[in-house]
Amino acid sequence: MKRRSLGITFTLLISLLLFSQPLVRSAADQTYEDMKMLVEVMNLIKDNYVQDVEIKKLVYGAASGMVHVLDPFSQFLEPDAHKEMKTETEGEFGGLGIRIAIRDNILTVITPLPGTPAYKQGILPGDKIIKIDGETTQDITIEQAVKKLRGAPGSKVVITIGREGEKELKDFNLTRELIKIESIKSQMLNDGIGYVRLTEFTQRSAQDFDAALKSLKSKGMKSLIVDLRNNPGGLLNVAVDTCRLFIGNNKLIVYTEGRRQPRQEFRADAKAAYGELPMAILVNHGSASGSEIFSGCMQDYHRAILLGTETFGKGSVQSVIPLADGSGLRLTTAKYYTPSGRTFHRDEKTGKGGVTPDVVIDVTREVEIKLQAQEEEIFSPKPKTEKETKEMVRDDALERAKDMLKARDIFLKMNAS
Repeated sequence: MKRRSLGITFTLLISLLLFSQPLVRSAADQTYEDMKMLVEVMNLIKDNYVQDVEIKKLVYGAASGMVHVLDPFSQFLEPDAHKEMKTETEGEFGGLGIRIAIRDNILTVITPLPGTPAYKQGILPGDKIIKIDGETTQDITIEQAVKKLRGAPGSKVVITIGREGEKELKDFNLTRELIKIESIKSQMLNDGIGYVRLTEFTQRSAQDFDAALKSLKSKGMKSLIVDLRNNPGGLLNVAVDTCRLFIGNNKLIVYTEGRRQPRQEFRADAKAAYGELPMAILVNHGSASGSEIFSGCMQDYHRAILLGTETFGKGSVQSVIPLADGSGLRLTTAKYYTPSGRTFHRDEKTGKGGVTPDVVIDVTREVEIKLQAQEEEIFSPKPKTEKETKEMVRDDALERAKDMLKARDIFLKMNAS
């Protein structure tokens, strides 16, 4: 009887869809046939599988499977995962401090967040997570991976990494921590150059950025370096608000467009508080989404010079649709486009995408690991032994940015005189 009622429920649902869209009857007929097959599979499992299976578990599995074939960023979120997702933009959560995605069907690190266990242990953007606690990640979904990687602060997890250019896999023994995202850190450098590292576009990032700029200006800032390396993005509205600090005249900042979504434009205000401030922006392959919106906008308007390596290439829009039982559907519905109309979303077939800097500065994996380890030196330099000094590596992108801003300042002074 239960089998019959399950089939009737799906049949009624499909019948409603058919009658509500008479103009596409032929396509709907095919959908009906495909759904009949899905119901048949569910009933066969229910009646013949070796042990009882909860119907909701099968429904969730089917929904997850449907979304899994679309792209690496669309997800079906079970109620717990849907609830957990909201904590990521609120600035605090437990875990290792890495942003992940499925790329080429492999669980891949987008970026480690500065100061977190993954960052301090030398996990890098582009690293492939092959195993978690000895279990393969083959065919794993993002939500399954998040569940495995997160846990109580103080608990441990072993992740096995495959890294480009290295033949051997490497195990990283990590201790989970309460991850607090400090999205903005700033410091005055020499020659009137302000430096702001923006680690992620969280709820308060634009406000904190503005406060940091005011503080730097009071200390004599004449030009600015914005460091977006390893910034995985975050909230769209915050990325737009951050652009508004530097772009005025109601100019277009970014727009989105999709198959069923009309073009939606996001524009600057009439005036920008720092519209004339000379800028350089640092990016790398861990800079994604909101970072690419910011850097792509600045590059289009020749508002800043970009230095570093090609960015990650995450230029698609995911809409989170809540479902009746508390689960959710995170679905790719549009793409981002910079003011000039270019999309930076990486094509999975060709591999092309991302924002290419004006000045490309390639960094080896070995140097990148060392730069991560010494990054805090900018904010709190410590006395070093002769050996520690020798082991430090030059941050070519940062030094080049400083040189270019100093050269610009010298050029303007010469012309003024």
